Amino acid sequence: MDADEIRPPSLLALPSYLAGNVARIGHRLLVEALAEHELRLAHFAVLAALSDFGSLAQHELADRLDINRSHLVGYVDHLEQRRLVRRERDPDDRRRQRVALTPTGHELLRDLRPVAERSQEQFLDVLSRAERRILIALLHRVLHVNDEARLANRRQR
Repeated sequence: MDADEIRPPSLLALPSYLAGNVARIGHRLLVEALAEHELRLAHFAVLAALSDFGSLAQHELADRLDINRSHLVGYVDHLEQRRLVRRERDPDDRRRQRVALTPTGHELLRDLRPVAERSQEQFLDVLSRAERRILIALLHRVLHVNDEARLANRRQR
């Protein structure tokens, strides 16, 4: 049996089946790379979001990352224990907590970005640079449309 005969052709015709299986490969490599730094992908996502957007209210951080708000608390707790982030009262609404990167968090993220990029290079090494750019652009488009629908749905509530 060769690689073309392993999976059922009827499943290989489904883009969501292909995307899910390919995503698991890239996810595994990224998770393994981050685990060497005692972090999970969600921790890395929180650090990256705070670096990209600045300090955010916890609920906004969860929404931007599409992470369950109650799960986010645990991720932020872990990062706070490692002094990578800090919680601070929102000056506009004292009932809310904002999360911000610490200098240590900025430093670690600067070191983690190349680690993440190398894992993705390994993941997509079968594709040319042009093919990678096309794949990423197509995935962005699908994600963007989903995010727009998610935001519209939230506004209707």
